[in-house]
Amino acid sequence: MGQTVLERAQAGDQDAFRDLTEPYRRELQLHCYRILGSLTDAEDLLQETLIAAWRGLDRFEGRASLRGWLYRIATNRCLNTLRDAGRRVPVEPVPPFTPPEPSRRGEVTWLQPYPDALLEQLPEPAPGPDTRYETREAVELAFVVALQRMPPRQAATLILRDVLGYPSAEVATMLGTTQTAVKGALQRARAALDAHRTAGRPPVARTGAGDEAQLVRRFAEAFTAGDIDRVVALLTDDAWLSMPPAPHEYHGISAITDFLRVSMAYPGNRRTVLVPTRANNQPAFGVYHAESERALAGPGGLIVLTVAGDRIRAVTRFHTNHLMPRFGLPLALE
Repeated sequence: MGQTVLERAQAGDQDAFRDLTEPYRRELQLHCYRILGSLTDAEDLLQETLIAAWRGLDRFEGRASLRGWLYRIATNRCLNTLRDAGRRVPVEPVPPFTPPEPSRRGEVTWLQPYPDALLEQLPEPAPGPDTRYETREAVELAFVVALQRMPPRQAATLILRDVLGYPSAEVATMLGTTQTAVKGALQRARAALDAHRTAGRPPVARTGAGDEAQLVRRFAEAFTAGDIDRVVALLTDDAWLSMPPAPHEYHGISAITDFLRVSMAYPGNRRTVLVPTRANNQPAFGVYHAESERALAGPGGLIVLTVAGDRIRAVTRFHTNHLMPRFGLPLALE
């Protein structure tokens, strides 16, 4: 009788190990992203997880599922990273102009977008009995930001229970704690998530694909034309503008208008081009700037829009040019 894939992998067959773990790579990377809030860090921690799994596979006895065992490794690797080194705080970019005073300085400056192309590659596992959030809902920027503001173990507990649907007993085993501790952490995490996601705002009605596409097109036309009045007319009264890794955040029409007037005036003859993409299950653009009609357009980061009904509730401008290829975007446009 031939060996199983697991037995071959435990015997040191790297091809068998790859076959064994490949079905879980994308979902493990997304899991790391939710905990860490950074695509770059999630990619690093996925590799650490697979290395640790390869080294410890001979000790895997099959008492839990292989998927659960890999999630246990990934979760604890992420928590160890946050505990040992703290957040990897990026260098704050210095704008080439003097921005107006922000409404506040955001603390989640390590936040990065997540390509929808990677979400499309996820398997569709049957949801667990305790799942409260759909996979794609649980990757939207507001959800990920809320996770970043929780103590890491609370965030991990909420992800494992409410997003992935693992039972309390299995989560307790993964985190090396008790079911009582899991229950307490989950209650606090749910309360923190609800407080962050509502924050006095009415619930957001889902927008149809056609209506969202029209709204996004109108934003792109106004933004590339430098028409600030048309841009802000598309925003909700309580809209937010944020720019990770810059900590500056602008809340409300007046504050956002003040910032756009200064930023769009620099430099006056620069052309802006937006190339559509998607991130975090939300409409997004790659941003490019050119100094003249004939010049190559260089990268200017990514914009992700949070749509609320027929308006835009948040504009997140990521100054992360190095991530543009992850979204299928070039680093320069003809």
